[in-house]
Amino acid sequence: MDLQLAGKRAFISGSTRGIGFAVARTLAGEGAAVVLHGRTPAAVRDAVRRLRAEVAGADVSGAAGDVADAEQVRHLLAAVGDVDVLVNNVGLFEVKPFGDVGDEDWQLYHDVNVMSAVRLSRALLPGMLERGWGRVVLISSESGIDVPADMVHYGVTKAALLALGNGLAKLTRATGVTVNSVIGGPTYSDGVASAVRSIAQDQGASEEVVKAAIAARNTTSLVQRFLEPAELASMVAYLASPLASATNGSALRADGGALVQVL
Repeated sequence: MDLQLAGKRAFISGSTRGIGFAVARTLAGEGAAVVLHGRTPAAVRDAVRRLRAEVAGADVSGAAGDVADAEQVRHLLAAVGDVDVLVNNVGLFEVKPFGDVGDEDWQLYHDVNVMSAVRLSRALLPGMLERGWGRVVLISSESGIDVPADMVHYGVTKAALLALGNGLAKLTRATGVTVNSVIGGPTYSDGVASAVRSIAQDQGASEEVVKAAIAARNTTSLVQRFLEPAELASMVAYLASPLASATNGSALRADGGALVQVL
């Protein structure tokens, strides 16, 4: 299926690896020009090289900056310029007891997971509205609905993203711009893979055995496995395309059936 993204320009925050890189690869494969983002110039340069190698003829550029820092975000936006598609993907996650999460942790998670999307959307959405076309996609999580007891700070920020997307969509009334959220399930991103490898090494087990054991703990999951980043990227690419013109203000599940609540 042609998603009609040729000629569109997309910026994906946190896209040097994991879900963000998978989204960029999918959009580039559909003919969109993509701007990759990471914290450091070195990480961005490496990701740009990898994407060009994986997608022949891809129009790829990059911009670096710490999205937790408002001043760096300002410089980042100046480097990025106008875009047709904004994917608010960047985010932190960790497993940590609620009592051990200090004020500094809460502030960092809010700045990275929530304020990055606020700042990027505030800067880039007006241009889309002026031009009469655009897409904003926010990457949330099933943890924002069914908040894990050992990841409360993460779940709260992902719940905030759902609220942000709901509110921003109301600003697009009677325009060609849409704002939607993707509720992702447990995904085998680079960060998760690194944690699994560490556990496997400590236990003297194989990565695949540990990966399967962890996935099996999610008893509500219908797919009974980790999702792959490319699976979430397919949903994002559709929402970013002209074909999704009737979908606005929605939170679409790509969670492998992990959520039992009906939204």
